[in-house]
Amino acid sequence: MQTASTNICERIGRSQELSEFKRSTIIGCHLCNKSIHEISWLLNIPRSTVSGIITKWKQLGTTATHPPSARPRKMTEGGLVHAEAHSVQKSPTVCRVNS
Repeated sequence: MQTASTNICERIGRSQELSEFKRSTIIGCHLCNKSIHEISWLLNIPRSTVSGIITKWKQLGTTATHPPSARPRKMTEGGLVHAEAHSVQKSPTVCRVNS
């Protein structure tokens, strides 16, 4: 059995998200003029999570999570640049343009 003082990250792990009820509770506390530190302490949620939820609510007006819009890329932009630079260094004659 989990105790009340256990950190939320230990209970649910990093990849799981907060329930809609918890997110609404955070917004409710914020509207009652509770500070981020107080909300974090009351609900036993990290301050960065509380702050992120409040910021998202202020910007978008909702706390709902939305699915990603597309399939994630296999390579990031930085990885692509690195791969191109590495291929040029390894075989410069392949990339040379004949005039």
